[in-house]
Amino acid sequence: MTAESEATLVRAVAEGSAEALGTLYDRHAASVYGLARRIVARQDDAEEVVQDVFAQVWRDAPRYDPARATVAGWIMVLARTRAIDRLRARKARPDQEEGVEPAAAPPLAAAGADPETAVISSEAASKVRAAFSALPEPLRTLVDLAYFQGLTHSEIAGQTGVPLGTVKTRLRTAVASLRLVLTA
Repeated sequence: MTAESEATLVRAVAEGSAEALGTLYDRHAASVYGLARRIVARQDDAEEVVQDVFAQVWRDAPRYDPARATVAGWIMVLARTRAIDRLRARKARPDQEEGVEPAAAPPLAAAGADPETAVISSEAASKVRAAFSALPEPLRTLVDLAYFQGLTHSEIAGQTGVPLGTVKTRLRTAVASLRLVLTA
């Protein structure tokens, strides 16, 4: 699927097309769930993040700007933000930790992607993993803490002992390196 056709789907969602939203969901829900699960760890929280993300896609589709990000990139940024919000809310309210036992919850239905989409997604994921692995270990650690564990720059500085300004600079460098490799 080309970036233009995905942008067309977002425009259709902005005009109220539930079918277009369903198509975006079918294409991206598994990736959103995977990222959310990595950040929040709990299955029920990750499932709620997926719901929140696609509800936000529905609401914010008119504001999507294809010049700023691909549809997949936009959706994954929403997923990361929602997952970190949920993680921080859970940390702020430890009394809310009691929930449904994950083993008792019904399994998520597999997203039935067509073979072409599955191959493209697999290739993109491999490219991201390779770019991430190519980063020097200190940068990988900082990216992991910031983007997958949801820590703020100050929390990273406190946890690693690296000065705050250095954390910010290294993260900016890491993201720029990843962007350069992934857009080449």
